[in-house]
Amino acid sequence: MDWNRVEGNWKQAKGMIKEQWGKLTDDDLDQIAGKREQLEGKIQERYGLEKDRVRRDIDDWYARQTWH
Repeated sequence: MDWNRVEGNWKQAKGMIKEQWGKLTDDDLDQIAGKREQLEGKIQERYGLEKDRVRRDIDDWYARQTWH
């Protein structure tokens, strides 16, 4: 997975991430700024999920995106 594409398209990705993980706020997404580790941590915090589960969920989400 080339996460650099997410970082490079962060403005576009933020909307799609918010659709998937609606508990993330705009402030959360601004702080994350495309950094995968920060996104994982914030999803864990907001949803109470385990790190491995969050990694799989993000990988699945990324694989479904048409812009990468």
